[in-house]
Amino acid sequence: MEMAAQRLAIGVDSFPLLAVPFFIMAGSAMNSVGITKRLFDFADHVVGHFTGGLGHANVLASVIFSGMSGAAIADAGGLGQIELQAMREGGYDDDFSLAITGASSIIGPIIPPSIPAIIFAVTAGVSTGRLFAGGFIPGFLMAIALSTKVYFVCKKRNYRTRKRATLWELIAATKSAFLGLLAPVIIIGGSSSGSSRRRRRPSWPCSTRS
Repeated sequence: MEMAAQRLAIGVDSFPLLAVPFFIMAGSAMNSVGITKRLFDFADHVVGHFTGGLGHANVLASVIFSGMSGAAIADAGGLGQIELQAMREGGYDDDFSLAITGASSIIGPIIPPSIPAIIFAVTAGVSTGRLFAGGFIPGFLMAIALSTKVYFVCKKRNYRTRKRATLWELIAATKSAFLGLLAPVIIIGGSSSGSSRRRRRPSWPCSTRS
């Protein structure tokens, strides 16, 4: 029994696993200080004038937020309430709003940083940075597929769209959400650079005799 307890402790005694609570803390901090609302407003200013604008903003905001939280629950809990309220006020039906909010939150654990990817990397002994790099294309393909579905459903139901944002409105929205937009760059860049450094091994000079 003593050895079993020791093995359990050794199994979770891993430095990369510290990323899991820190990613959760980052998502919670974003919700507490209102950055998620700014991110959704930024996404709405960027794609809100297209057919089904709030649906596209829902997907784009989830793509941005997935670079901070790494979990679908954090996405649905943080952005979900803001997105559902905005879509209800915009005249969208509840069934469509709930469906696109739930579907877009699944992008969270796909686009890095990803909590399941970290746990798998630690368990299987593979590179976390390479797993992160492998999640970009599937995540963006999911976002494109969701946006395509949003376009056809909203065109069929004839949901209204907002006016195209002016340049100054877009600049103001970008400035308001700048720190939130910068967070994925810092997190993913730090994770990737740390993984690449750990993969390097010191090369010892060897002398050759003629």
